[in-house]
Amino acid sequence: MRVRNVLIVGDFADVNGGQAKVAIDSARLLADVGVQVVFFAASGDPDPQLIHDNIRTVCLHQYTLAYNPRRLNAMTTGLWNRAALQALRQEVSKLDPANSVIHCHGWAKALSPSVGRVLASGPLSALYTMHEYFLACPNGGFYDYRRQEICTRTPLSPSCLSVNCDARHVSHKVWRVARSVVARGPGQIPRGLTDVAYISQTQLRAMRPSLPKSARLHSLPNPVEAGGPLVEAVQNKAFVFVGRFSPEKGALQFAKAAQLAGVGAVFVGDGPESEAIRKANPGARITGWLDAAQVQVELGQARALVFPSQWYECQPLVPIEALLRGVPVVCGSWTAAAEVVENGINGIVHDSRDVETLADSLRRIQKIGRFDSSVLASQVSPEHHLSRLIEIYDGMLG
Repeated sequence: MRVRNVLIVGDFADVNGGQAKVAIDSARLLADVGVQVVFFAASGDPDPQLIHDNIRTVCLHQYTLAYNPRRLNAMTTGLWNRAALQALRQEVSKLDPANSVIHCHGWAKALSPSVGRVLASGPLSALYTMHEYFLACPNGGFYDYRRQEICTRTPLSPSCLSVNCDARHVSHKVWRVARSVVARGPGQIPRGLTDVAYISQTQLRAMRPSLPKSARLHSLPNPVEAGGPLVEAVQNKAFVFVGRFSPEKGALQFAKAAQLAGVGAVFVGDGPESEAIRKANPGARITGWLDAAQVQVELGQARALVFPSQWYECQPLVPIEALLRGVPVVCGSWTAAAEVVENGINGIVHDSRDVETLADSLRRIQKIGRFDSSVLASQVSPEHHLSRLIEIYDGMLG
């Protein structure tokens, strides 16, 4: 093992989503095998998982863009966070390029494109894991939130610039375009990246045209563990959705499809479509947001997990968690979830986005019995993730 030090860089020091969780989990995995980790984040109170003899946490205690009360400051620091760049350069200067690497897990929520200067032209070898699509797409999703459809326009092309695809207001699209221009220019992102990790083939297909041809691309699925014992799903009746109730997640479509199929629906989460879901399916149970342990309780009572997302996704974790526990999954062929669902074996994959097709999938999945998830478990295990990390890091140093 050549690597001795890893500087992990991301927006958050606390777990508030999949991106931060993967960064923190990887820090712990590396520390447990003796690698010295510096965990560098812009915001959040450091997670207890980062308390380790081999981990030193550097948190700048900055606001994220969404929660900065000074909106003008949020706009300017979101374009170029000078303080974050200076602090990151200081940390890089303490490490030996012969045995140290940087691993960045994102910059769009607080750090800004400024950190790209260190990733692209700093003294340390740098790996960038794509947890979303901000390296190319201004809104980070290749999704037109106005038309509620996957966007296939070339990022920053005339067709891209002429369309307001933002979920909120055209001014947000203008600002995000400006940030993308800054990232591609002085931020040197993605043109200066030499090593890029992707977490699914779906993500790679969407991103490949926007990445440097010279970049080394590494498959690095996120680590996922089963959150509980195997479930006898055939004995259960609940069809479960977990996530935000927003158009791109397809929660309302599931509500209508469950009503049409005559199956019981459980919604774990919350969001702007809550009232519409109640009207479409008065018999549905809505739990609100639950912690990780409570989500596992709901999965333990599920006949199937329904994942009706309308956009690509990257590597959605809940479908994998469900499969690892023996709960079959319903999803669309256009999402990254379809990569782990074998149609007719451990779930149902459909090609059409209409409510009738989803309702038919809910009926069909009731024929799915027990299935073996051992291969998937090995592919996404923390042990496999750690092995891949060290393999990639050592290759970069070699």
